[in-house]
Amino acid sequence: VQLVESGGGLVQPGGSLRLSCAASGFTFGSNIMGWFRQAPGKQRELVASISSGGITFYADSAKGRFTISRDNAKNTVYLQMNSLKPEDTAVYYCNPVRYQGGTWYGVGGSWGQGTQVTVAS
Repeated sequence: VQLVESGGGLVQPGGSLRLSCAASGFTFGSNIMGWFRQAPGKQRELVASISSGGITFYADSAKGRFTISRDNAKNTVYLQMNSLKPEDTAVYYCNPVRYQGGTWYGVGGSWGQGTQVTVAS
């Protein structure tokens, strides 16, 4: 499994970023894909997920501001982030996911390098 995240950067509060994740080494189109984030000193948390058919899930923190999408032909998943807040500052990762016992798990067996998102004025 190889996951390459990109698109992060420094943005002012209220700004937007679009993250991309290029995936390979597994059957992308058959997997639910998720975006996670990890802020310093905090556990990694799921931000959003999307099924192969386009059914989406958002964490409460992302609802109304973030949009997850995917292009199965390109093996790529995206995260459009609008109205960014300082508390969105984190390293963002993608992974194939499963939902079990009330928790989302990354099941790709490995993680990419992530992409840093910093929201600050």
